[in-house]
Amino acid sequence: MKFGIGQPVHRREDPTLVQGHGRYTDDVQVEGQVYAAFVRSPYAHGVIRSVDLDAAREMPGVLAVYGAQDLAHYGDFPNVTAFKNRDGSAMLKPKRKPFAADRVRFVGDPVAFVVAETLVEAREAAEAVAIEIDPLPAVPTARDAVAEGAPSLYDEIPGNVFLDYQYGDAEGVEAGIAKAAHVTKLAIDSHRLVINPLEPRSAIGEWDPEQEKYTLTAGSQGAFGMRNMLAGVLGTGRDKVRVLTGNVGGSFGMKIAPFPEYVAVMHAARDLGRPVKWTDMRSESFVGDFHGRGLEAEAELALDADGRFLALRIKGLADLGAYLAPVAPLFSSINIPKNAVGTYRTPAVSAEVRCALTNAVPVGAYRGAGRPEGNYIMERLIEQAAREMGLDAVTLRRLNHIQPDQIPYTTPVETTYDSGEFTAILDRALEAADWDGFAARREESRARGLLRGRGIGQYLEVTAPPANEMGGIRFEEDGTVTIVTGTLDYGQGHWTPFAQVLSAHLGVPFDKIRLLQGDSDQLIAGGGTGGSKSLMASGAAIVEASQKVIGIGRVIAAELLEAGVGDIEFKDGRFTIAGTDRGIGIMDLAAQLRAGVSMPDGVPTSLDVKHVHEAAPSAYPNGCHVAEVEVDPETGTVQVVRYVMVNDFGTVVNPLLVEGQLHGGVLQGIGQALMERTAYDEEGQLVSGSFMDYALPRAEDAPPFVFESRPVPATTNVLGAKGCGEAGCAGALPSVVNALNDALSEVGARGVEMPATPARVWRAIADAQAGR
Repeated sequence: MKFGIGQPVHRREDPTLVQGHGRYTDDVQVEGQVYAAFVRSPYAHGVIRSVDLDAAREMPGVLAVYGAQDLAHYGDFPNVTAFKNRDGSAMLKPKRKPFAADRVRFVGDPVAFVVAETLVEAREAAEAVAIEIDPLPAVPTARDAVAEGAPSLYDEIPGNVFLDYQYGDAEGVEAGIAKAAHVTKLAIDSHRLVINPLEPRSAIGEWDPEQEKYTLTAGSQGAFGMRNMLAGVLGTGRDKVRVLTGNVGGSFGMKIAPFPEYVAVMHAARDLGRPVKWTDMRSESFVGDFHGRGLEAEAELALDADGRFLALRIKGLADLGAYLAPVAPLFSSINIPKNAVGTYRTPAVSAEVRCALTNAVPVGAYRGAGRPEGNYIMERLIEQAAREMGLDAVTLRRLNHIQPDQIPYTTPVETTYDSGEFTAILDRALEAADWDGFAARREESRARGLLRGRGIGQYLEVTAPPANEMGGIRFEEDGTVTIVTGTLDYGQGHWTPFAQVLSAHLGVPFDKIRLLQGDSDQLIAGGGTGGSKSLMASGAAIVEASQKVIGIGRVIAAELLEAGVGDIEFKDGRFTIAGTDRGIGIMDLAAQLRAGVSMPDGVPTSLDVKHVHEAAPSAYPNGCHVAEVEVDPETGTVQVVRYVMVNDFGTVVNPLLVEGQLHGGVLQGIGQALMERTAYDEEGQLVSGSFMDYALPRAEDAPPFVFESRPVPATTNVLGAKGCGEAGCAGALPSVVNALNDALSEVGARGVEMPATPARVWRAIADAQAGR
């Protein structure tokens, strides 16, 4: 089947997007729209004495200027987590209103905004707002925040630790460590990152006085979820808020959340009776969007004399910034141990993480949301343990792998693996990477004055918690068929694989299928996109909705074909009378219904369905990545020169799109491993606040990729899919850093933590050469 499941079909969106015909929020122009600009705190921490708006009100073109008091009646921004401290008490949740009113808590904290006839006028007037702030000492990092005597961001959270989290079998881990023949210890830093999607945030707020209804046009990861969160902040019914999302130029977890700017433009639209538009500048994005990662960990792996794992303990300190993102601290707490177990039998696991508030940009979910960190910790420990015990790291992995005959396998972190062949994945990755030919490549690099290393990153991820998802199917007047679902494409290419699923199960021509995801008014459910669950959720919803369409179609076809319903069969898009060649195609059936064919009472007159798929369990995508790097000892520069990945994503609907997802995820992992670094000074000023100071990977940093699939279908969802969107980061972080440390071992250098910038690498080599 040309457009069926498993075929490498090109993305249907591409011709439109690559020609510049996409419609992103900033491309939307609403009649009568005016423009907003925001005033942000220049201090990381301080008491607001006054915000003088008068001068700005007198500026040309200004329609209104708003301060915190104008938005004080709105609710708090949501946090949906309910973690408990180790003593059983509930975690503390600092409240966040749209604007800072009494105290600012990070550079970029919004305090006011201006609306004017033109964008230039709005920005110039924003410069005229005078803010008087008494600075307070800042705690820009988690280490600063938990230091003795550190200033508190909130009076109700002394010591800045809002959650002291403990998970797992602490006693079992202590026992495992006590009887171990060897314990490997590592200090690991998954540092704070700026998320930097290609498209900055943008929003248009509108108000309909007749319906008393807000409309927000903005990038999101799910219009349904965004609407629900905004309705809570606005204090209105969900039916009084509509969210529209068109094309979205990347998100990586960040755009799932409502932000102060969205509430502000809707407030101003209602107040002024005109649409209000705002588009971020990149300099604002660095301090106004959420950041990612931000975890320091001390990890221990206990092994017996043969190298079998006995226990894993992780103690962490997480930086969550000044306010809590909607799912914080999910990615800094439970996601770490649940993913650190990976593909290995580890009898006892415990994690202890102190989650701290800092005078820095809030930290939210970022591609993988704790899953790459968990895998990174375990894979680094395995390599270190092998070196310390004089064992082969590949053999150590094989020794501890969960084997196929042990599946279903229940881990000590309350997950149950339903499928997987982890040793086979490792072996195939090593073969594809020409593991045995590495020595010759190392000699060739050495002849050019370069150090060469290789590294393995074997990972297993737990996909996002289950959520209900819509799978509506509409047969349109123009002869097309629309899939309606609550996930949201922000670069993944949903249209194509969703159409492949529908075409395979309903026989609808591929080129007749359309996709609607971004209008909350047309959704009855929607878990949104995130956690690598879109195909498992929307795909399953489409399959189930297709079965409903077939059921309806059999009743209608029976009437048209003058047969009993029980005699009607459906195959390859056609209803037929069993044992005959008499039948009617599903598209012809829909056309007859549109034409008004008469149906008796009780017979449906439409094939349209609205269906909600009840959440499927998490799945466990896994794989093995092998990286090779070259290091220039004279400059400390690191180049990833070979990269092989073999992955088990279960049923792969579109291998072309899956490979593209892996390329992007791996390159983001390379960015974190080697170059991206978010730096604050002691006063809480972001000193890496632009692309002049913050290094993102470029095309030249991408290695040649070898991509293979070795799928073992999941048994927990109808498609057998496992998810793939975030796996690239999970494999890249450990494979690249392990390869770098292998290269540095040639000159006796100690391990370098992320980001392994040229300066850090050069210093490690220089220290080794000097005997330090």
